[in-house]
Amino acid sequence: MPEERENSIIQAITAYGKGLLGFIRRRVKNDADAEDILQDVWYQFSSVINSEPIEQTSAWLYRVARNKILDKHKKRTETLLDDMVPESDEDEFLDFKSILMTEAATPETAYVRGLFWEQLFSALDELPKQQRQVFIWHELDDVTFGEMAERTGENVQTLVSRKRYAVLHLRKRLKQLYDELTDY
Repeated sequence: MPEERENSIIQAITAYGKGLLGFIRRRVKNDADAEDILQDVWYQFSSVINSEPIEQTSAWLYRVARNKILDKHKKRTETLLDDMVPESDEDEFLDFKSILMTEAATPETAYVRGLFWEQLFSALDELPKQQRQVFIWHELDDVTFGEMAERTGENVQTLVSRKRYAVLHLRKRLKQLYDELTDY
């Protein structure tokens, strides 16, 4: 290995190693998986260090780490997700309940649940306040439309309409996650 290349790798490991391992550990279930992924990242880094220019080493390393984490989870969840997700038409609402409410407590289901909730709340934050509130009350807090109408003084049809718009937005946003998790 040329000395310049070796120095570049050592500098990257020194500068980013600890932070990168922490980043990976927060996204996987155990330290062994985190260390395996980190090793894969360093291997890929050492393979491309001279073959292509890397403008932002930090961004490149974290992107590779994220991709390796996703690859690892996709490999582990392929069979599990096929069993949990029912066949559905394109127009039906995505049935994430079967994924989220399964009794199986595996690292894969924990990761998928975490990813789902993260994406759901991110998508909810994009909604207008009134649509978000109606969706949360109805779907997460089990508040009926009648109770919501009493709380807010709004017409039940208005509340149903707000939830419909929220569902359409969430369906669109979560479809990408659903496709990533089930498309192999």
